[in-house]
Amino acid sequence: MQLKSIRSLLFLPATADHLLPKATERGADALVVDLEDAIPPDRKAEARPMARAAVAQLAARGARVVLRVNSEPALWQQDLQGMPLQSLAAVMLPKVETLAQLEAFAQALAAHAAAGGEQGPPPPPIAALLETPRGVLAAAQVAVHPALCALGFGAEDYAGALGVPPEPAALTWPAHQVLTCAHANGLACWGLAGSIAVVDDVAAFEHTVRAGRAMGFTGSVCIHPRQVPIVNRGFSPSTAERTWAARVVAADEAARAAGLGAVLLDGRMIDRPIVERARRWLAFKE
Repeated sequence: MQLKSIRSLLFLPATADHLLPKATERGADALVVDLEDAIPPDRKAEARPMARAAVAQLAARGARVVLRVNSEPALWQQDLQGMPLQSLAAVMLPKVETLAQLEAFAQALAAHAAAGGEQGPPPPPIAALLETPRGVLAAAQVAVHPALCALGFGAEDYAGALGVPPEPAALTWPAHQVLTCAHANGLACWGLAGSIAVVDDVAAFEHTVRAGRAMGFTGSVCIHPRQVPIVNRGFSPSTAERTWAARVVAADEAARAAGLGAVLLDGRMIDRPIVERARRWLAFKE
């Protein structure tokens, strides 16, 4: 699975080693070993060797593993020490607010990868998490960095910075800003314009996920296993969408055979942008 096809990313606190045995059975497209928000400051040092062991163990079991480091340089330097970077699909850098901040991290990540020898694998790509007003305003500058594979929008942190609940009224514009910059640069974009803390209200979370896909997000993080199937389903083409897409492609092929550039289907003109969307839905792998 390509990184742009990732729908669900399930967080695993680095210190929660009791969650590891069943982590790969939860159905998530990627597992995020977390050294940031899930770890209290006084447990960061304890968490780092546990994170290294978790990354190696999960990767050995075939999981696509992502590491979320801390945002402060003094901390992420320690987070990267001894980390089996070759086992990582990506590294999440939180609280990104400037291109210079991202560049410093990218250089350090490359240096750690190179320390393993000149013939070693390249460093894993970076997912920059934009979680503050400054970060959202810097999205266009940050998104051009060649080390990136994704942008992430941190709805909870952004709402906290504004001092408001994580609801669409406050989150829709910044979410659009982040995902537009991501798509403009060919990146995945993970996030929702709503809270990811909703665990018990399935209907509410499903609504937020569907709205996220409709906006243009390509996936979302999950903080609880029960969110994973909702996110996977919400960010996948439905059966009805696949059926429609197949009819669109067939109609387009018939039109091309007749020398036509567009065709009418179900009372709607089908042209190139619509056909491209249909082909993407048909190519989507569960």
